[in-house]
Amino acid sequence: MSKLRVLNYTFQNLSQKNMSFKQVFHHIVQFMKKDPNGNYRLMFGTDSQVHGYYTRFITGIVIQREKKGVWACIRKVNVPRKMTNLHERISYETTLTEEIVSMFTEERKEQLINIILPNIYKGASFTIEGHIDIGSGNRNKTRVFVNEMVSRMESIGVEPKIKPDSFVASSYANRYTK
Repeated sequence: MSKLRVLNYTFQNLSQKNMSFKQVFHHIVQFMKKDPNGNYRLMFGTDSQVHGYYTRFITGIVIQREKKGVWACIRKVNVPRKMTNLHERISYETTLTEEIVSMFTEERKEQLINIILPNIYKGASFTIEGHIDIGSGNRNKTRVFVNEMVSRMESIGVEPKIKPDSFVASSYANRYTK
């Protein structure tokens, strides 16, 4: 059986550019090791914006220690056409999120869980969430896609979050799509 390779993506945040996934994972591990008693949420989400001749997709990765800070980065993808079909765009946003989640293999997730495991009885916790930039409200055009996209997140083992709880997609990633 051949070795699976990590996709050769680059990530960035305000202080670092051109980070490899290996560097991103290292930052997450170091962030969690600072306080192994913390309550951690590893969150992923993608948002998009249609521009003149292309559509920009931003996927955010956020590790949050509840009430005690975050470390975050993004990955940028430009599709060289206007993607005006809403279902196509929402579906591709979900696909990009799924791709990044897939880079967190069982071994990597286990490594993160093992950081807090000795402190689980002291209240430490770790969850993984997939933030989808859709809402179920009557005025939201994306409400017809909620079941489909939520099912996709559940099928890869992450807790789905939709608006107003999907802030990695609807706020953090959104800020970089402009």
